[in-house]
Amino acid sequence: MPQKILQYTIQALWILYFYLLGIGISFLTGGFLPGSVIGMLLLFGALCLGWVKPKHVEGSAKLLIGNMVLFFLPPAVGIITAWDKISGHIIPIAIAMMVSTVAVIIIVGLLQQTLMRKLKK
Repeated sequence: MPQKILQYTIQALWILYFYLLGIGISFLTGGFLPGSVIGMLLLFGALCLGWVKPKHVEGSAKLLIGNMVLFFLPPAVGIITAWDKISGHIIPIAIAMMVSTVAVIIIVGLLQQTLMRKLKK
């Protein structure tokens, strides 16, 4: 059991390293992209290039994904507490959510089709 805890801790430290690296880059570039997004892209790149092996982050990543609902609680509470400020803008917010959702679905679908065609060749 202690070995498993150590393994998860080391895996979590890898994820934390890339998160903090992303935060640092975001700070240095003026915050154009959130540090968490930059860190995730850096981790993805490191995994693709083989600099970080999947086994180095797999256990902690599965644990985080399995409990992802916990990460949505603070924003949900924030929306509830700010309801008086956003309730007057609910229609534009709903339209923006629908348009962005449809756009993401279309883009991901087109990208998937393009990748599948390239893989078949």
